[in-house]
Amino acid sequence: MEAALSTAYKEQVVPKLIESQGYQNRFEVPKIEKIVINMGVGIQGDRDELAAVANDLAKITGQRPVVTRAKSSISNFKLREDMPLGCKVTLRGSRMYEFLERLINVALPRIRDFRGVSNKAFDGRGNYTLGLQEQVMFPEINPDKVKKNQGMDISFVTTANTNEEAFELLKLLGIPFAGQNN
Repeated sequence: MEAALSTAYKEQVVPKLIESQGYQNRFEVPKIEKIVINMGVGIQGDRDELAAVANDLAKITGQRPVVTRAKSSISNFKLREDMPLGCKVTLRGSRMYEFLERLINVALPRIRDFRGVSNKAFDGRGNYTLGLQEQVMFPEINPDKVKKNQGMDISFVTTANTNEEAFELLKLLGIPFAGQNN
C-alpha cells in the first residue's frame, strides 16, 4: 500500500513545482531520494546504552539500524578505531514516506513550544538536516522506559540542485518551516 504522502507528491507537489519552477517535464522535478536518521551515543556510551538507542531507532523507523563506528583513533578524545559511536537507518521508498508522514503529523507537533523547523539547515546542494533533542516525541517510544533522552539527526537527501528547489519541495510536502504559514 502506498503512503498518502507519496500519492500527494505525485498528484499535487509535482504539478505545482512544474508550474512554479518552469520544469519541462515531471522527471526534472526534485524528489526525496532517502532519509537518513542518525543517533549517536558518543564515546562514553556503553553497550547497554547503544542497544537501547538501536532499539528505539528500530521502533521509530520500522527497520533495523546499522551500528556506526569510529574510522580512526584519536588519543586526545580516548577514541579507538572501530569503536561503536551510534547507529543509523537509511529509509527509501514507502518506508521513507511513512516515516515523513509520522514526523510531520505526529512527532513535530508534540514538541513543546514548537514554532517550525529552521530553514537554514541546507547544505548548498539541496539536502536538509533536521536535529531533534529527544526521541520521546515519537508515539512508538514509551517515555517511562527511556533511561536517557537521546537526540537524533534526520537528513533529507534530495535530487534538487539548489537549496531553493529543496526548500520549495519540502515546504510543499508539508514540513513546517519557521516563519512560514503552511
